[in-house]
Amino acid sequence: MPANSLVSIIVPVYNAERYLRHCVDSILAQSHRNIEVILVDDGATDSSPAICDAYAAADPRVTVIHQPNGGIAKAQNAGLDAASGDYIAFVDNDDILDRRNIELLLHSLESTGADMSKARWHQFGVSQLETVARKAAIGAAEPKRITVFRNPLLAYQTVFCKTLRVLGDTFGHNTEARYFNEANWCRLYRRELWNGLRFPEGMYAQDVMVAGELYSRMNKVADIDVNLYNWLQSAGSVTHKEAGAVFFHDNVQAGIANFRYALDHGITPARSYYIMIEQHHEATHAPDVSDPGNQLAQAEDRDRIRTLLAQLSPIQRMRCFLLYRLRLAEKHVYDQHIKNLK
Repeated sequence: MPANSLVSIIVPVYNAERYLRHCVDSILAQSHRNIEVILVDDGATDSSPAICDAYAAADPRVTVIHQPNGGIAKAQNAGLDAASGDYIAFVDNDDILDRRNIELLLHSLESTGADMSKARWHQFGVSQLETVARKAAIGAAEPKRITVFRNPLLAYQTVFCKTLRVLGDTFGHNTEARYFNEANWCRLYRRELWNGLRFPEGMYAQDVMVAGELYSRMNKVADIDVNLYNWLQSAGSVTHKEAGAVFFHDNVQAGIANFRYALDHGITPARSYYIMIEQHHEATHAPDVSDPGNQLAQAEDRDRIRTLLAQLSPIQRMRCFLLYRLRLAEKHVYDQHIKNLK
């Protein structure tokens, strides 16, 4: 592919008037100019639709899709259906891209022949919005290293505890390069990875649900060791506000699906073990836990989890449990510091 390949950037938009301009401005200011920006208005009730239309009127690279509210999966799918680029990127409507995000991700992907490229990200609070936007507009320095690894499904299931990643890097194993979560941002995908694959609509854990199949389609992933994405930590986001039992049930279901997928591919599903157990536990503390329908769903989830755990060997089960306990401790630290950013 030529260096000027067209990149489709999909942005689901819902009631983001406070942050949307910072997000879109950072996309349109990309050093790689050959982009199409697909803003999917998912039935927003604030001024977001008008903001989107204003950008489309001012820049021919911007396309707006207006649709009734159907959730982020429906918005992402609409963007995928409309995309015409050689490569696909996703951006959340309140986050900020470094000016060189697409440039560096595209270079690392094309120069290595990888199926997906990824970079590091930075979390920030609302009070840092202007400062982060100014820094992002300057652009990141050249990465020191591009790391290419195979079998991303194995990496997804095993490299997820921060403590072990730090230890791995300390001993020269470059472990951090093999880490990535389920979020689709701060990545660049070859378009064909999404052929016949779409997010399940009507559920919260749409990104987790497609993780297994998506990563198993990849042969190589390229990582660059530079921050290219700024992730806003706001109280109104789905990952920060108090969630109901359905939210946790959806995540348990996604964990179950990936657990099975990993086992079918001969991989110990350590991350999916953590997701299933932790999210099922969280469901017992949801504000609507007493609802009969929610209690029934939890009981069914518990039975499915027990059935799946019985398929693990004793060594696999011990490994999954130890990583689960370590990740729980890390989550406590994360919740105390990152989620409380102002």
